[in-house]
Amino acid sequence: MSKIVFTGIMPALVSPVDRKGNIIYDTVKTLVDRYLAAGVDGFYAVGGTGEGVLLTLEQRKAMAEAAVKANNKRGKVIVHTGAINSKEVIELTKFATEVGADGISSILPSIYFQYNFNEIVRFYSDIAANTDLPILIYANHTGNGVNMTQLLKELLKIDNIVGAKDTRSNYYALWDLKQLNNGDVNIINGPDESLLCGLAMGADGGIGATYGAMPELFVGIYREFRAGNIKKAQELQFQANKLIQTMLTHCGGSIVKPLKEIIRLSGIDAGENIYPAESYTAESSKALTAALDAAGYNWWK
Repeated sequence: MSKIVFTGIMPALVSPVDRKGNIIYDTVKTLVDRYLAAGVDGFYAVGGTGEGVLLTLEQRKAMAEAAVKANNKRGKVIVHTGAINSKEVIELTKFATEVGADGISSILPSIYFQYNFNEIVRFYSDIAANTDLPILIYANHTGNGVNMTQLLKELLKIDNIVGAKDTRSNYYALWDLKQLNNGDVNIINGPDESLLCGLAMGADGGIGATYGAMPELFVGIYREFRAGNIKKAQELQFQANKLIQTMLTHCGGSIVKPLKEIIRLSGIDAGENIYPAESYTAESSKALTAALDAAGYNWWK
């Protein structure tokens, strides 16, 4: 059976939390429906965009279950189970499996400690032993000092570890991962601003935060690339990058904040910014709106 399980465009979902700390299910359902109508192929829940490590375990469980329920088997839901406490990783992995998620992903064990190769292999092996779902490991820019290609090569020996979400912006390194297992390895591009680069180097799809603000653009990039229309795909990537640059200029340190503000401005309750993140003021929200309008953004129109 092929290890290429996840393909296409998968927005990383925000976690809408109300003032009492509850997940706002109606928002999750509205966003999932909106994104599916735009042509996305699945979702990534409670990762960085979902502020997963800032939520309680119960909030993460609630968000994971909400995403699965809202999706209702229309796309594929990958639940990010990485946590500072490795025991929580296993508990959330088991829970996501029980509620019907389609896949599991996890950041490497805490970057506060330089775990060695064998310890990281053990970490992912333990995740795999507690689910029958396909698993994407996480290739980030730190890598805990471990060679990610060698790590994934070792982990691919485990049946349900299928590949990696690669956020390193090093497309030779992504290509190198894609050479493993004779190419039968599921590699998902991480950086939104260079999705087209990842696809050109062999990525099977992309997971991204800003996909949630402009799903049609990223679906367009993917589809035009697959159709061989590289020039059109490039034009769409440049358009997306202009909007990403605008969001970053008005983000106050985290892309999640303008993403949630865009959702609010479109009339959907995005919930609270998770402490200690600050909320937009009326002035900063107005500045974001004006900048996006100037950049040609039209989701809320």
